[in-house]
Amino acid sequence: MSFMDSLLALLQSLQGAPAYLLLFAVLVGSGVGLPVNEDLLLVGAAALTLRHVMEPVPLVAVAWCGVLCADGLIFHWGRRFGPQLLRHRLAARALSPRRVDAMQRAVQRWGPAIIFAVRFMPGVRSALLFAAGSMKIPYRHFFLFDGAAALVELPLLVWAVRAVGGRWEAILAAIERWQAVLVPVVLLVLALALAGWLTVRWRRRRSNG
Repeated sequence: MSFMDSLLALLQSLQGAPAYLLLFAVLVGSGVGLPVNEDLLLVGAAALTLRHVMEPVPLVAVAWCGVLCADGLIFHWGRRFGPQLLRHRLAARALSPRRVDAMQRAVQRWGPAIIFAVRFMPGVRSALLFAAGSMKIPYRHFFLFDGAAALVELPLLVWAVRAVGGRWEAILAAIERWQAVLVPVVLLVLALALAGWLTVRWRRRRSNG
């Protein structure tokens, strides 16, 4: 049994507050190095609402807090320590300086609104959040864009899993196999459309200020 299977089994064995607390803790941990795929965990947790282990609205609320805490820590470390943190061997192994440099160029081009889009791109999420923090983007912009993206992503994810009912295991397996391709292709279209609109507004405000 994999770690993810064990984790989902543990969640299923819990009821009420302990289940939500465990989910919150693991979501925060996944953002700071715990070997858990955040998106697979959320799909599994959403499926547990079908078994009344959790309820959809509290699940979305707890998951929103958890992902913002995890993303916020990565953003804060980028803002607080910047590129010098990447000189440490362990940090460089998790976030290569080359990838962070590429993400910094993306932030320079698109502005802080790209934080909205990155919530839908698991493969580059940590690197871009770290890069955005290292460029001293204000915390209010991080919470605005990342929080808004999570408010779009999480309810859609939870109610999509509920809509397919007993076939959630097939969705979980498909995401695990094709996540690097399917998630960006399906979700990035919507994210970039809104991110582009928000970027135009930010640039206009910056030029007028």
